[in-house]
Amino acid sequence: MSVHEIRSKLGDTEKITINLGFIDLGQIDLLVQEGFYSNRTDFIRTAIRNQLATHVDVVKQTVARKTLVLGLQHFSRQDLEAAQAAGQKLHIQVLGLARIADDVSPELARATIDSLFVLGALQANPAVKAALADRIQ
Repeated sequence: MSVHEIRSKLGDTEKITINLGFIDLGQIDLLVQEGFYSNRTDFIRTAIRNQLATHVDVVKQTVARKTLVLGLQHFSRQDLEAAQAAGQKLHIQVLGLARIADDVSPELARATIDSLFVLGALQANPAVKAALADRIQ
């Protein structure tokens, strides 16, 4: 499965903020006005995807070397309870989106998640994030 296929299946996005110089911004606006892009966001997403495509081999090699999960990794309360029952500690490594279900308590998260490394976004309730703060890399 390609990164583009995974991205379209996730459906979620993360908002970022960038600062651009006035000339760069003006050139983007000109391209939008001329119909090359539908809006500034379309231009920026296209530019980012082009850069990621340029470096796709490096990303693949790094994902393999660091044994990262590529895409979405979801942890339900049941998943963490099963790990706890088995005496397992999880070392979560994700490139994309790591999601911890809303019904996971901070105590269960601390009891089962030993480390958390996410390149992308982590979605969890604020109490769980606070409980794992010392384990998030």
